[in-house]
Amino acid sequence: MSGIIGKKVGMTSIFSADGRNVACTLIEAGPCVVTQVKNVETDGYSAVQLGYGERKEKNTPKPLLGHFKKAGTTPKQKVVEFRDFRVEFEGQVDLGKTVKAGEVFGEGDFVDAIGTSKGKGFQGVVKRHGFGGVGGATHGQHNRQRHPGSIGACSWPSRVFKGLRMAGRMGGSRVKVLNLKVLKVYPEKNLILVSGSVPGPKNSFVILEK
Repeated sequence: MSGIIGKKVGMTSIFSADGRNVACTLIEAGPCVVTQVKNVETDGYSAVQLGYGERKEKNTPKPLLGHFKKAGTTPKQKVVEFRDFRVEFEGQVDLGKTVKAGEVFGEGDFVDAIGTSKGKGFQGVVKRHGFGGVGGATHGQHNRQRHPGSIGACSWPSRVFKGLRMAGRMGGSRVKVLNLKVLKVYPEKNLILVSGSVPGPKNSFVILEK
């Protein structure tokens, strides 16, 4: 699986060929530097490690400084490993080489986007799980608009089942959105325009997989 690391620029919309207004996300994808190449003989599997974004040397641990120095590059903010980089990139993903968006993706491709969703803090069941609150039926609650109501634990089973939808921390988790279509690629600016929304706020890291 090939891919690249990027940063979410923001959302916009464009008109498709049939006149539909399509919501899309602009991603600054790369350029990324190959910081490590793994193979079956030495590591047990084949993979390519890419680094993206600049990081101050004083804020980089010494083991990582040596790791980046071996690749002949400056310290990077984000490092991601892609297993089984596709065959057509043989020779392009050698140690220290630069991988750009235009080399990996083309218009019409479908990609998977991985990011960290926005953290919402501690939320109730209405916002977190879409409960209706006090609507047509009470379901075990009275005059409390947004409470969960009865959770069904009586003398049996005398406990709350694991996984019951209740209030709690919402967001701030790793989310993968599948099959986003690449609408446009701007190779000179390292920008990719994909259909739909991508998890995370502006300027957050995004991993694109093909």
